[in-house]
Amino acid sequence: MGAHLQELTQALLKAAKVAGADAADAMAVDGTSVHVDVRNGALEQAERSEGIEIGLRVLIGKRQAVVSASDIRAETMAAMAERAVAMAKEAPEDPHAGLADASQLAADRDATGLDLVDMGPEPEPAWLKEQAQRAEAAAKAVRGVSQVQGASGGWSRTGVWISASNGFSAGYSRSAASVSCTAIAGEGLGMERDYDGDTRIYASDLRSPEEIGTQAGQRAVERLNAKKPPTGHYPVLFDERISASLIGHLLAAANGASVARGSSWLLGRLGEQVLPKGIDLIEEPHRVRVGGSRPFDAEGLATKRRAIVEDGMLTGWTLDLASARKLGLESTANAARGVSAPPAPSNWNVSITQGVKSREALIAEMGTGLLVTSMIGATINPTTGDYSRGAAGLWVQNGEVTHAVNECTIAGNLMEMLTNMILANDARLHLSRPTPSILVEGMTLAGA
Repeated sequence: MGAHLQELTQALLKAAKVAGADAADAMAVDGTSVHVDVRNGALEQAERSEGIEIGLRVLIGKRQAVVSASDIRAETMAAMAERAVAMAKEAPEDPHAGLADASQLAADRDATGLDLVDMGPEPEPAWLKEQAQRAEAAAKAVRGVSQVQGASGGWSRTGVWISASNGFSAGYSRSAASVSCTAIAGEGLGMERDYDGDTRIYASDLRSPEEIGTQAGQRAVERLNAKKPPTGHYPVLFDERISASLIGHLLAAANGASVARGSSWLLGRLGEQVLPKGIDLIEEPHRVRVGGSRPFDAEGLATKRRAIVEDGMLTGWTLDLASARKLGLESTANAARGVSAPPAPSNWNVSITQGVKSREALIAEMGTGLLVTSMIGATINPTTGDYSRGAAGLWVQNGEVTHAVNECTIAGNLMEMLTNMILANDARLHLSRPTPSILVEGMTLAGA
């Protein structure tokens, strides 16, 4: 993988220089994936894909342009470079565009120690089919499940290489295996659906398909006979499956691109409390065998562990080179990109301090309120942090789950929600962003 992709990126850089670019960087990505769907015990669909994509960014002074293609012939790369240079000459000037200085580039570019790819043989489609069949059978065995919408098994391996005219050249591979199942409970207009699934770098680390299918079925049955909850102010407990979305809103507001545009509800809050005291939000790009890990970012800078929030206080922004220059700061090595777009800031693995109580303990203590297990839609004001989402889940009465609820809306303000939240201890630590269930007091609930 590496040698071929490296050759392609070097050929793109050479073509860019011939076409008249002042500077350039290139990316090459190749991948193989297999996906199998099962329904009623039989193979419903099997797909296999293999492909390669290349991308080139050229700079003419402070003007830049990006082109991409899936054709790797020499004549195509020459045409790409000529087109990119022509586009850059017509592009508006961006005083913050530019490659990293050579002194900024990562010295250690080896991803081997991160264990991001299973170098074993590609799994047979028959094995993926068997995993999906076992998950489907387990879901059907759950009392109350009327049918299984589908069960799937998948596998992929992807390689990426980045080279730039500043001397950077490195790449790595990553793999992923997955099993998922979606179950349906009930009949007619009373049907409810839910799912479960697992994705790991190594297929051997996957949870058993029986556990996945059973969990999907039980979750679907839990949602039967749902009612609209009462309207009012109630505590809301975000289940571990969806609680990461709350932290995602905080990460989005701390993104340097949003901050530089002035469209973040965290503006002016550096050094202020944004989470409860004692809570840290840590970015860890070097976690072994975790999908969000990487040794360097898309601009060739060395990634490193950093605190986004420490003891509840916001410590800094997530920055690539361009957003850092706009803000007069240093990049945090968080540039991400694809073959068809320039770099932009993005987070890697992020973990938050877990609480000491279980989800069950928080349910018992919350009194009367809503346990949210799924959400749809979103109205988030990026400037004020006002929050509103459709929700469904389970109603808690006097500390006990009593029945399913749906067709309701939960609303609040993210700053108030996050600074007053209580965290459980049930995060799945193998995830790139492990987040436990989160209890938020006094949210507005609009139901019946």
